[in-house]
Amino acid sequence: MKLFILYQTDNWKSKASRICFGVFDTRAKANESAKWQELSNCNSKVVVLEITLNIFEEI
Repeated sequence: MKLFILYQTDNWKSKASRICFGVFDTRAKANESAKWQELSNCNSKVVVLEITLNIFEEI
């Protein structure tokens, strides 16, 4: 099963600046939530990562 994690990050998309805003079952729902919460602006970007459930790995 695939899950999608929604992050807000700085313009350089560094891992240290990531703030998690939710876990979704589809990419479309994650993008819709990011637009509704207005997470993307001139100082920040939105990153949606796809992960596989029940797999041990570093994200």
